[in-house]
Parts: sequence; structure tokens; C-alpha cells
Amino acid sequence: MSDSTFVILRNLIHERTGIYYDQSKQDLLADKLSPRLLEQGIHSFLDYYYLLKYDTSANREWQELVNTITVPETFFWREFDQIEVLINQLIHEYLDQQKPSGLSYGYSYPLKIWSAACSTGEEPLTIAMALEEAGWFDRLPIEIYATDISSRAIAKAKKGVYREHSFRVLSPALKEKYFTQETAGWRIQPHIHHRIHWKTANLLNPDDFILFTNIPFIFCRNVFIYFSPDSIKKTTMMFFEKMPANGCLFLGSSESIIKLNTQFRVCEINRSFIYMKQNQHQP
Repeated sequence: MSDSTFVILRNLIHERTGIYYDQSKQDLLADKLSPRLLEQGIHSFLDYYYLLKYDTSANREWQELVNTITVPETFFWREFDQIEVLINQLIHEYLDQQKPSGLSYGYSYPLKIWSAACSTGEEPLTIAMALEEAGWFDRLPIEIYATDISSRAIAKAKKGVYREHSFRVLSPALKEKYFTQETAGWRIQPHIHHRIHWKTANLLNPDDFILFTNIPFIFCRNVFIYFSPDSIKKTTMMFFEKMPANGCLFLGSSESIIKLNTQFRVCEINRSFIYMKQNQHQP
């Protein structure tokens, strides 16, 4: 791949997905995309660029490209401190803040939680198991949405079968309680799996945000490490605009948006950093 072809192909991928490859990743991108060229019978990366940019089959190839370049690295109970804060404190506080509007713990509107880059599903299933353990499903209606740009990852999440690598920090007791062993791996219990609404979505596509409005708790963890600052800011702005007042955004422990001057207010709760959409009437 020539330097000039790398730049235009890299920029096209960045514009469409938010994923950014700097110059040092040129060989990595070439290695990742080479199988797609072989599959399409294309002999140059420049021709592949033209396929993505102009061909009538571009949409289908974009999904194959995304499945190729995304990294499905996740596991159950990953960075659980934030989920623990959600379960033990933030849900209580959010529900209390709704009471002036005539709402209470018994209100009929579902509390919504969104895992916006869920990969193969371990994060939203962890949230569902934690909610179950805390008894929240018995107290109010809750809807959990899980999306990822990779259709391959979502297909695996929908199957709900996981291998040992996904259980590296999950306690044996919870594994036995919520999973059943099969030949292909461990299957999540249906009553937990069915709590999740699975969908493919691109965080850089405003149209994909239409279904995810008024969600107070959004997890978007360990995806911004692959994004450029511009893509991160664009995504967090959409989160902020769609999120209700007093909503919370959860990022990975190695990620931060403090330097991007977003409208979120960062809070540290029990050693976990949470980005909050402050009510405009609060000081």
C-alpha cells in the first residue's frame, strides 16, 4: 500500500466509522484489509478504495470491512466498579430526581440503559446479571439496549454462548448460576439474555441514534481508544444531546474526554469516573 493510498483509505474509514489509523499503523491496516481484497478479486488497495467510495455494493462491503478491523476484546465483570456504582447509587439518585415530576419507583416508564459498543455482549449481560443480583428487575421496568458496529459481534452476542476466555474474572458461583455448559461453550440463561435488545449501530451515524433517545445511562467503554479526538467529540456530543438531564456516561478506565471541553461534568464516585449531564437548574 502506497503512502498516498493509505491516507485516502485511512481517511475514508475514519470518516465512516470513527476508527483512526495513524501513519505508524499503515502496515497493520494493509494486513487487516488484504483478505478483503482477495475475497473481492481486487489487486490494489486503490481499487478497494474506489469500491468503498463508489461501488453499488459498497454498503455490504463496509460491513465486511468493519467486521475485519474491529477488535472484539471483552469479558464478563470487566471494570465492574462503574457498574457497581450504577447499581448501588446512580439508579437510586436518578429515580429520586424524577419524583418532582410525579414519578416514583413504581412508575410505568422503563428505565433505559445502553451499552453502545457492546462487542460480543459480555458488558450488557454483566449489567443484566448485576441488576438481577441487586433485585432491580423486581422493583421497576428496565430496558437494556446493546449495539455494536460489527454485525459479526452482534451475531455472536445474540447466540449467547461463550468460551472460557470470557470468564477470566467472573466468580465460579455466578458462572454456575447464570450459565449452562454446552459442547460449544457456556450459554447464558435465557431469562437474562432476553433482557437485552441487540442491534447493529454505527456511533458516527446520526440516523442510528434515533432509537436511543432519552436514555439516562450510557456505557461506551474501550472504543474511544480507537477513535480520533474529533470522532470522540462528535460521538459524545450526540450522547449529550440525546441524554436526559442527570444522565450518566461511562467510559473505559483508560479513556478520558476532559481535555475535549465537552458539556459533561466529570465526577469521581468510589474511585470510578462518571461523566454526568448536569441539570441546567443545578449550580
